[in-house]
Amino acid sequence: MRYLVALLFPICTLTFAQTKPIKIFISVDMEGIGGIGTSAMTSTGGKDYETGRKLMTNEVNAVVSAIFENGPATIVVNDSHGDMQNLLHTELDPRVEYIQSNIKPLGMVQGLDASFDGVIFIGYHAMAGAQNGFLAHTGSGNVKGLWLNGVEVGEGGLNTYFASALGVPVILACGDKTFSEEVKKLIPTRTVVTKEAIGTSAAKLLHPDVVKKELQAQTKAALKELKRTKPLTTEPIEFKIKVDTPTRADVAMSIPGMKRIDGYTVSYQAKNMEEAYKLIRVIYKYLAW
Repeated sequence: MRYLVALLFPICTLTFAQTKPIKIFISVDMEGIGGIGTSAMTSTGGKDYETGRKLMTNEVNAVVSAIFENGPATIVVNDSHGDMQNLLHTELDPRVEYIQSNIKPLGMVQGLDASFDGVIFIGYHAMAGAQNGFLAHTGSGNVKGLWLNGVEVGEGGLNTYFASALGVPVILACGDKTFSEEVKKLIPTRTVVTKEAIGTSAAKLLHPDVVKKELQAQTKAALKELKRTKPLTTEPIEFKIKVDTPTRADVAMSIPGMKRIDGYTVSYQAKNMEEAYKLIRVIYKYLAW
């Protein structure tokens, strides 16, 4: 009998390994969603905003479907655009968990921790000041530039650094062409290009059905390559942020440890990415006077 057990044990172990659920975190913005070609489509009350919400929800569902085709999974979806109440909750795949609202310390990466196997960015855009980046910005119009350990980043880069600090790879990043090129300079991840910007306020769009098909194909391919992405940095981390007015920089100097670089720019030596992320978010989103 013990010989039979010995023979069966490796088979049982292999079966368990194959069926163990993977855990995937999805952060979904809106400007980079396929089929969205005007700022109005990304703004509450704007023309065709409801169409934009539908397109956004459909892209998430396409990725989620591909993940579950791969096998059992736990999936957390974080609404990461504007007020972060854009996805049509009742139309999301019921197998996902959904994080809503923008009153959260970690914004676009709220809920992400070291227990996840991979991160997927959907609907992302290029950094502030990017040439031919559709509706390009970093966090808000209050930011004119953001650097982490000397590397200029946008939202995709900031969130990639956060995931890397946790040891979680970004396995797929989706958005406009300029964003795709931007993120590939940081990490060798798979991307899906949904549109090509014409300046900053118009875009040449792929049809949403074409985008969804490519999203599913690239998601399946990315899942076969889990754990290949290397962390971008070791902690601690220094951030430098250039803001829209010297007054905002003046107020930021009220934060203990903040240093002034010039009239528009401040820097801070953070002990880890979580501290850096929270302070960056405070500076661009919550500072007022």
